[in-house]
Amino acid sequence: MPSSLFNLIVGGLIRKMKFCANLSFMFTEGKTILERYALAKDAGFKAVESGFPLGHTLEEVRAAKESAGVQQILINLKTGDLSKGELGVTAIPDKEAIFRENLRETINYAKAVGARKLHIMAGRLENATAKNWEIFENNLRYAAEELKKENIVGVIEPINQYSVPKYFLSDFDRAVDLIKRINSPYIRLQLDIFHLQHIAGDLTYNIKKLMPYVGHVQIAQVPNRNEPDSAGEVNYEYILQVIREAGYDDWVGLEYKPLGNTKAGLKWIQNYGYSL
Repeated sequence: MPSSLFNLIVGGLIRKMKFCANLSFMFTEGKTILERYALAKDAGFKAVESGFPLGHTLEEVRAAKESAGVQQILINLKTGDLSKGELGVTAIPDKEAIFRENLRETINYAKAVGARKLHIMAGRLENATAKNWEIFENNLRYAAEELKKENIVGVIEPINQYSVPKYFLSDFDRAVDLIKRINSPYIRLQLDIFHLQHIAGDLTYNIKKLMPYVGHVQIAQVPNRNEPDSAGEVNYEYILQVIREAGYDDWVGLEYKPLGNTKAGLKWIQNYGYSL
């Protein structure tokens, strides 16, 4: 059995969980995203996910990933200028051409690192209107067709308004409605438990309800987005079991901000009975 899988036997049942490091949040202590590939490997990770590596060429990113010998699970769509708070243009009027350009560039990066999932960020808006929802859906339909050609799954993620004010998509029900209407296996839900708790709570029920539409899962403690075992609102030892029992057996992204040293903070994995 691969070492990235841990088997916990309880009452004759075997549960598995696979964790990947989020390079945009972990191993950030003065390190570039290229350097974080090797740090993730050194910490024991077999796989990573990341935001779009702005400022680095496709060749540089591929070389860093291959040198570290890790698998890349997911990459975020090119967002724009993060210093200006730009988080994508998928729902922004008159930006369709930019969206398509960013999508094509991100697909090229995804193919270079072998990522089979692409997070399509919606963008921020002062006042969302019906027109924005129409633009968002049309762009997602276009993305579904383009991603189908490459066998890459696009995921959309509701993000809470406390962490990212004015982010366009912050409603899980509306996200699922879109996924149902588009009706493509190449547009799925990114279920970040951190955002789910902020937006809706009632985690056990909502995880089970949303799981049929989920393409990727991420975790972090609430409200401060630190390690799952840090002080906060979520009992992750229980929630990880709920996720598994709801039928999810793919990678779980660790999209949290370590309280201190990233590697030392990974002790929760062993304490919860898992391993990398």
